[in-house]
Formats: sequence, structure tokens, C-alpha cells
Amino acid sequence: MKPITIVGLLLIVGGVAALIFGGITYTKKETVLDVGPIELKADNKERLPIPQIAAILAALAGVGLVVAGARGKP
Repeated sequence: MKPITIVGLLLIVGGVAALIFGGITYTKKETVLDVGPIELKADNKERLPIPQIAAILAALAGVGLVVAGARGKP
């Protein structure tokens, strides 16, 4: 399989996943209280949104790369 086709497939999968999930969620640990030997921590869930237009463009670019890889010389 050609490298351009592999990159195209990765872009398609990433674009579709971004459309389905809408963003990346991660957990951030934060110290809320720190008094002497007592320490209180909290887990905060943060979200990094991915715009739908970016996901659609990534998927379309992936389709274009797969087509270009299929049309190229073997």
C-alpha cells in the first residue's frame, strides 16, 4: 500500500471520528487545597472541541488522497 493511501485513510478515519465525537475530552488534576500535610486534589474534565468543518475537510482530503494514490503509477 502506498504511503499517500495510508495518510488518506488516516485522514478519513480521523475526520469521521471527529464528526462522531465532536472533540477530545481529557482529565486534568488540580490541587484545590494545600495546607501543611493536608492536600486536596480534584479531577477536572476538560474538552477540546473540533469544529465540524475541520472534520469534514479532513475526511474529504483523505478521500482525495486515496483517489490520487489509486490513480498513480504502481
